[in-house]
Amino acid sequence: MAVLVVTGTGTEVGKTVVTAAVAAAARAASRSVAVLKPAQTGVAPGEPGDVAEVRRLAGGEVTGEELARFPEPLAPGTAAARAGLAPVRPPQIAEAASRLAESHDLVLVEGAGGLLVRLDEEGATLADAARLLGAPVLVVAQAGLGTLNTTELTAEALRARGLHCAGVVIGSWPSAPDLAMRCNLADLPEVAGAPLLGAVPEGAATLAPEAFRAAAPAWLAPELSGTWDAAGFTAGVTAGFTAAHR
Repeated sequence: MAVLVVTGTGTEVGKTVVTAAVAAAARAASRSVAVLKPAQTGVAPGEPGDVAEVRRLAGGEVTGEELARFPEPLAPGTAAARAGLAPVRPPQIAEAASRLAESHDLVLVEGAGGLLVRLDEEGATLADAARLLGAPVLVVAQAGLGTLNTTELTAEALRARGLHCAGVVIGSWPSAPDLAMRCNLADLPEVAGAPLLGAVPEGAATLAPEAFRAAAPAWLAPELSGTWDAAGFTAGVTAGFTAAHR
């Protein structure tokens, strides 16, 4: 895949850290990578945003591009209107991603919030940009209770628009998962209709960048240039949980 769109089941699910992990794994596999953030909200001029965080974790060799920045932490369409600025529209996103794809092996387009967060006053979304690009969409989900519903809703929205869900990555996997989290490992691929492609450990962003880059491939499946095995991971979690509750 030349372009991969990264969305979340909501806000604060670990989307930026997963984007950084995918970029780091691709770089470890000797692929050139660019990350595109169509709309950065809630960050003042001059402050580092999500693109800077991806490059900090994944390495300065990753190309970063941001199309627009709006100061208030709101949906991009609302933030643009309140700031009196032009919104980012799907054709702009598609043009920028296609341009980056001409000189990079992988372009990661990281959305804001969930799939259907509005980009403009006409109700355009990241899904519209993915459709213009013909790009698969990677869904970043939470680990715990409630994630099955939001993941299935996101997957249904993708299917309704004729978009391909590349898979699901858990954005923050704790060291001591509870029963719901453990069960969700088997249930997430079923509700998504797509494979589970990774689990990024809780606190991964606090690792030193060099340690993050070295570890990232072990968090992601081969489809994302990693070595992570869903069946083996699930079996290990189940065994550990059973032993702890004897």
